[in-house]
Amino acid sequence: MMKVAGRVTAEVLDIMRENVRPGVSTGELDRLAEEHIRKNNGIPAFKNYKPAYNMKPFPGTICASINEEVVHGIPSFDRILQEGDIISVDVGAYVNGWCGDAACTYAVGAISPEKQKLLEVTEDALNRAIASALRGNTLGDIGHAVESYVKTFGYGVVRDYTGHGIGKKMHEAPQIPNYGNAGQGMTLKAGMTIAIEPMIMSGREDVRVGANGWTVSTVDGSDAAHFERSIVILDDGPEILTKWQSIR
Repeated sequence: MMKVAGRVTAEVLDIMRENVRPGVSTGELDRLAEEHIRKNNGIPAFKNYKPAYNMKPFPGTICASINEEVVHGIPSFDRILQEGDIISVDVGAYVNGWCGDAACTYAVGAISPEKQKLLEVTEDALNRAIASALRGNTLGDIGHAVESYVKTFGYGVVRDYTGHGIGKKMHEAPQIPNYGNAGQGMTLKAGMTIAIEPMIMSGREDVRVGANGWTVSTVDGSDAAHFERSIVILDDGPEILTKWQSIR
């Protein structure tokens, strides 16, 4: 059941990949995402989501975060993608009571070498984190895999927002930080389903929440990238549940 939810979620990101281009609104991307989820008997996990810390329910099916926006960007038909932008799309779907969650950052047309490098390093960090999610390893091993890699490029790690467990609810225990010490924290066991999601910025690590109560941006205006996959830990290694197509 988790594979079904993961497949529908990943398909949304492949649709985003095909439709992200200059001149397209984030509202149109949101419409396409919701259409696909509902066509597959799913329910958008983000739409009207209201965590305890926020008074305003999230209005979109996707989070659409552009350039310096790290996460939780609100989609709008008034927000038009421009040549050279990068956009992080985060999406979740419930199918038959189980949840998938995934994110990917896309280039809008031709982007700068600096932005392209940020995207590639962040996706590589996700792949390294997944490779470390082995039975008998720890949550610290996952965070260390991300942090130790991106720091070699001088990038910052978002510390206020983390990955998480996932199952019948989108956000379950435990939290999965993108930083940590190898060998520390909870031991990973076969059967665990978790969402790993590096959020990396090209500048300082300070972030702020915008006036809409949702959108998280870098304080210094530096670019940010966000990649996420849901996985299951098996005896012989991790299996990806949200198999969206790589940016490469």
